[in-house]
Amino acid sequence: MERGNGPTWPNGKRVAVAVTVMYETWAEGKAPNYSVQTTHLKPGTVDLAGRAWSTYGTRVGVWRVVRTLDRLQIPGTFFTNARCAELFPDTVAQIVRSGHDVGGHNYTQDALLAYMEPEEERATIGRCLGILEEKAGKRPTGWLSSVLAFTEHTTSFLAAEKLKWHADVTYIDLPHRIETPNGVLAAVPNSDFTDNRVLRSSPRDLWDVYKGTFDYLYRTEPMSMLVLTLHCHFGGRPMIMSVFEEIVRYMQQFPDVWFARHEELADWALAATAPEHPYKARFF
Repeated sequence: MERGNGPTWPNGKRVAVAVTVMYETWAEGKAPNYSVQTTHLKPGTVDLAGRAWSTYGTRVGVWRVVRTLDRLQIPGTFFTNARCAELFPDTVAQIVRSGHDVGGHNYTQDALLAYMEPEEERATIGRCLGILEEKAGKRPTGWLSSVLAFTEHTTSFLAAEKLKWHADVTYIDLPHRIETPNGVLAAVPNSDFTDNRVLRSSPRDLWDVYKGTFDYLYRTEPMSMLVLTLHCHFGGRPMIMSVFEEIVRYMQQFPDVWFARHEELADWALAATAPEHPYKARFF
């Protein structure tokens, strides 16, 4: 195995693995613009099947994901629409009771920050955090914008709410610190390959992608990070959960893997001596 330069994860761990779970719902009468169905209804038709499909996460999926993480004894970060917490407060209470993080994730999945004026965005973020704190019994410390539709104001609004981190991050491999007009925030990377990528293909593709990526990082890039992402309404189904469990059990065979919540990764970034650890400095 190759070695690198610079900082290390806590206890000298070689790879950090972060499990993120999208817990989502849509506005009344709305449905996601994707599904496992290969035939779409013509525009203007009420898609009752699509609406019903999207409710699996709140009815079944979130419970199966929490139970699986508990059985595997690994932590997760649940990015939760505030409307899920309003409608199903027992689910977010269980997420916290099981030791997982709850992160902000808009009010509903189709109410995107990018469509809002700054004042509406600021108010929406505050409202969502308040609902999640009330229903979960714990205030979120971080945020992920639905479909990564953030604005130039988002990080500043999050810092003003005294959040510690955000995950609208697709441009770097490791957590790092950013400055906003309202203070410092940790930026924790997101995943480029989620369970939604296999909506109409084989769940085994998840195994191929994540095992291959993990093996590459473990062998060649010490102090690296891998994010595993599930959606409760899709990844919470047995066909995905079985592969997810297989992936995690494979990674658990390696003693120097750190299964970390996003808040822990943020704490590492905020405490680091440098605001960022670029690839060049780590390996050249």
